Amino acid sequence: MVVLGSLSQIKPSLPIPTNSSSFSSSSSSSCSNPSQKGLITKRRAILFGPAAVVASLLHFYNPISSLNLALAQQQQKDELQQEEDRAVNLFQETSPSVVYIKDIEIDKSLKGSPNAVLQSEDESTKVEGTGSGFIWDKFGHIVTNYHVVAKLATDQTGLQRCKVYMVDARGNGFSSEGKIVGLDAGRDLAVLKVDVEGHELKPVVLGTSSDLHVGQSCFAIGNPYGYENTLTTGVVSGLGREIPSPNGNAIKGAIQTDAAINAGNSGGPLIDSYGHVIGVNTATFTRKGSGVSSGVNFAIPIDSVVRTVPYLIVYGTPYSNRF
Repeated sequence: MVVLGSLSQIKPSLPIPTNSSSFSSSSSSSCSNPSQKGLITKRRAILFGPAAVVASLLHFYNPISSLNLALAQQQQKDELQQEEDRAVNLFQETSPSVVYIKDIEIDKSLKGSPNAVLQSEDESTKVEGTGSGFIWDKFGHIVTNYHVVAKLATDQTGLQRCKVYMVDARGNGFSSEGKIVGLDAGRDLAVLKVDVEGHELKPVVLGTSSDLHVGQSCFAIGNPYGYENTLTTGVVSGLGREIPSPNGNAIKGAIQTDAAINAGNSGGPLIDSYGHVIGVNTATFTRKGSGVSSGVNFAIPIDSVVRTVPYLIVYGTPYSNRF
């Protein structure tokens, strides 16, 4: 009965406010009665409570918001797919220009044979080391590191050979003996020549190292630990580094990268996102006793290679050694 009486008294005491002053007076008169204040609060809760729930549900199930989220997720997925496709296409385009080099010691019985490398069986051949290289031109010139072919370069027995494994432009694999054309121990570079009769080679596309930037993507292709055609990815971590060469001189302007370079990668190309060679992979810092790359790896800048290789092909030695 008290509630009903209160409700009957509230009706005439709550005029519809027409301005700020009437709303203020209405509020003061309604607040004079505590029971009236409680009823008003409850009625407001009843009126506005369901509306707030509906509004929050509409916001949560907003079809426009859900559509935008779905589009953003699809765009991110497409971008990731495009990035993967670029890496796959880059490898497919450039890997035929990368070669696998084996340093071997032939049997003494084959020492005088001109085809000793081809006649020797892999099972009976002593493999002294492995490395990588890349096809410089269609005439069969192969660029690699000096330290990859150092045993052949300093051989006194006549038993050391280099066997080069490659594929031609049609994807057919073949092997040939690699003969030294030129050496530059000071820059850790060497040029081999292979017989390509009956095969058309696919030379690399040369880029430039003069406009590289720290942070840009790069890719290394080689044969680490004898695993042929291995692709590793990373970024240019630093520029203008100085590393030692096989003869103790300093190689200046080296490119630092975190793309994995391990034993067997030496001599292979470092490639930019366009598939252009920007360096020759040559060295890595390893944790003592582990032999595992620490992620601090180096490549000889291609601009230095471009200045040196033509002299090695024509004269057999770098320009500085001829005078």
